[in-house]
Amino acid sequence: MFDSKANEINDEEIFYGWKIVAAIFVILTFSSGLSFYNHAIYLDALAALPAFSIQTASFAVSIFFLTGGFAGLWVAKWVQRYDPRWTISLGAVISFIALSALPSVTKVWQLFAVYSFFGVGFSAASLIPATTLVARWFNRRRAMALSIASTGLSLGGVVLTPLSVLMVESFGFAVAGPMMGVMYLLGVIPVALIWLRPDPASMGLLTDGDKAPERAIKQDALQTGNDPSSGNDQIILDGITLKEARATRFFWGVSVGYIFLMLAQVGGIAHQYGLARELLSESQTAAAVAILPIASIIGRLVGGWIVERSSIRLFALGMIMLQAVSLALLAGGFNAVSLCIGLALFGTSVGNLLMLQPLLIAEAFGVRDYARIFSICNLMSSWGTAAGPALLGIVYTINQEMYGLSYAIAALAGATGFILFLCGGKIKSQSV
Repeated sequence: MFDSKANEINDEEIFYGWKIVAAIFVILTFSSGLSFYNHAIYLDALAALPAFSIQTASFAVSIFFLTGGFAGLWVAKWVQRYDPRWTISLGAVISFIALSALPSVTKVWQLFAVYSFFGVGFSAASLIPATTLVARWFNRRRAMALSIASTGLSLGGVVLTPLSVLMVESFGFAVAGPMMGVMYLLGVIPVALIWLRPDPASMGLLTDGDKAPERAIKQDALQTGNDPSSGNDQIILDGITLKEARATRFFWGVSVGYIFLMLAQVGGIAHQYGLARELLSESQTAAAVAILPIASIIGRLVGGWIVERSSIRLFALGMIMLQAVSLALLAGGFNAVSLCIGLALFGTSVGNLLMLQPLLIAEAFGVRDYARIFSICNLMSSWGTAAGPALLGIVYTINQEMYGLSYAIAALAGATGFILFLCGGKIKSQSV
């Protein structure tokens, strides 16, 4: 009897929002590991077929990111109006179909069509619904909650990408593709349906697990239109509208700045293997490229702790500058030591900049129209995401197949992002 009572107390002390964080952590692990980080595997498998080249397959990846960016506008509306669990589950089904169909494509138009479809699925099951849920469930602890949840983005690359390589080598891409699609389904849908909930008010709770009398919770729910007993699916929260956000200088500073930041970041990530091969042996390179995702995980967790105790804008400026400096160090191509230091610093900035974009938007504009505001910013940053790998690859070819100039341009793009972000001015919080 005593143990039972103790367990009841422990259960009461665990805010359900942390279960939301854990669920999103798992969902992002599968959605990023089997899509974002697995593109190199899919490219190699497709390029081995007579109908495709590396250039053609690379262009398909750009289509993936662009399609996902535009689909995010639709995803945001659904997340705003309905329970995000259904959007995430639909995204997993779409991704399963795309991965199952990918090994069967034989023509370029089929490849582009499948990758477009895949981009839609990734958008519906990834950052927009995930960060929207964290923003709704947390206020004071939002930075730490988001840092933990978004660590799944990096963990997917660390755990699932090597597993995917093993599957392709063991069974061939024709069998491994559908198998990875099933993994996507099983890793995302059960977790989403069982553990996710649209917001604290739907469970009679307050953000951050704050304690309040039952009547205060009911009053808060009635004021926001979130009375859990009313069956109302429309979520109305604090903050400003997309139209009002677009009228601010900060919105454009973040949105346009992140185009260049993502160009530098994703371009740098995509070509890190080739850069390392210029200085290291194949076995050394395999070890060196693990530095970036590990540094990303550690950096993000430490960053979440720091942001809770300091200015989010100043921390963001520091991370943007760190990314530009680390890319410049990698561009120097000095020696193996500078390469490893550069990758570690770059990884630290990568983990934090991915986390900071949704945090900055929630801090500046609140959560009332967060999904739509973030979807616009995400669409704009997807232009940089799509262009980065291609631009660095073109410069690499022009520069006699050496990566120094490519990473120098990436550093310049990072510095441009710093200036644009700085021009956005200080955050004028509209969250209340």
